Amino acid sequence: MIIFLGQCVQNFIEAVKYTFKGNVTFKSVISQAAKIGFDSLGISLMIIMIASSVIALQVSKQFLLSGAEDYIGGFLGVALIREIAPGFAALAIGARAGTAITAQIANMKVTSQVDAMKVLGVNPIGYYFAPRIVAGAFGVMFVVILAEFIGVIGGMLVSYFSISLHPNRYFNSVWLMFNTKDIYISVFKGFIFGAIISTVCATVGYNTTGGAKNVGDSTTKSAILCTIYLLLADLLIGFLFYTSNY
Repeated sequence: MIIFLGQCVQNFIEAVKYTFKGNVTFKSVISQAAKIGFDSLGISLMIIMIASSVIALQVSKQFLLSGAEDYIGGFLGVALIREIAPGFAALAIGARAGTAITAQIANMKVTSQVDAMKVLGVNPIGYYFAPRIVAGAFGVMFVVILAEFIGVIGGMLVSYFSISLHPNRYFNSVWLMFNTKDIYISVFKGFIFGAIISTVCATVGYNTTGGAKNVGDSTTKSAILCTIYLLLADLLIGFLFYTSNY
């Protein structure tokens, strides 16, 4: 794990240098952003919608019995913005787009396409990693923003149909407990999570050796490692921003 983390850091630094040298084209970033962000948008929003609806369904009646139904929207909004939306969206994108990145690069590695890039004098890490890291960082960030909005709407609908909570009371609660700092942190989380997904999955693919069987093994490995590193990053960000005076 430590050795692999070091490889990820080295590859990330090299990709950043490659990017700032102006070697990454806008077309390649947009192409990767469509695969990472847009193609994963449907499944990500559906997961967030279901998760927020389930939570609203579980807490709405309990809040109603205690006379605290006016706090349902605020409670759900804070939970979504701080944790549910960035965490679930990143895990969904990592499972879908991240494994695809691993499979693509691993296939290039075992078929000697990476070696051909080296012979041509092209930096394979910069060429393969940089567009995916940039696209992943911004793609996941925008998905998280949309997921937060969809999650709040889903909670409102469930609260209305389960306990007849008026939407005005729901959104007033969201607004009263709303904190712009939470939005900034969630956007930052999306940016970091996207970079982690692309870097980890691309590194696993780049380290692949052997044949087709090893490509499948690398895909499974990338899904596991991506989940672990995303959760560790989530814990670290939460520790940095929410354990001090807030």
